[in-house]
Amino acid sequence: MKIGIFGGCFNPPHNMHKEIARNLIEQKYLDKVIYVPTGNCYKKKELITAEDRYQMLKIMTHDDPNLLVDNVEMKKDLIYTYQTLDYFKEKFKEDEIYFICGSDNLKEITTWKNYQYILDHYQLLIIKRENNDIISKFENVIEVNIPSSKISSTMIRKRIKNNQVEKYLDSKVMDYIKMRGLYNINKLD
Repeated sequence: MKIGIFGGCFNPPHNMHKEIARNLIEQKYLDKVIYVPTGNCYKKKELITAEDRYQMLKIMTHDDPNLLVDNVEMKKDLIYTYQTLDYFKEKFKEDEIYFICGSDNLKEITTWKNYQYILDHYQLLIIKRENNDIISKFENVIEVNIPSSKISSTMIRKRIKNNQVEKYLDSKVMDYIKMRGLYNINKLD
């Protein structure tokens, strides 16, 4: 089985995150996708708790048995991408492990802890997000032919308070955001 590890903040998880995973499965790049939200130690502006991001991913993927969510990075104080990939390689010994990455993140890979180890031990499925030649500079990366867009969690966070996100978010994820009062939305009582 081919399993793709889709790491990220997912702050919040949106429809394009789900579409990417479904396309990777439909086009036979992968059999399953596991979303892995970063833990609370990741320092990023406006990052809500890992538990909330994990719960939203669970809500978003509830209707598809091939889309899973794992909270391994929440269980550790600090975990790097290579450690996450090794965790899944150990957990799924008989399966092939792939790392799903946007071309925008691939540009930064040389700044990651043990990035060469990742490139040497794992295949990366690269979602092209902008026109650049970064993909050709690395071995063991596969540019996947799936649609992408400029939708981002940052853009969604900017529009969320004005309730301009219904086409970008699962309605149940939006209900969770309102119920919890996330992203500066007044909490529903």
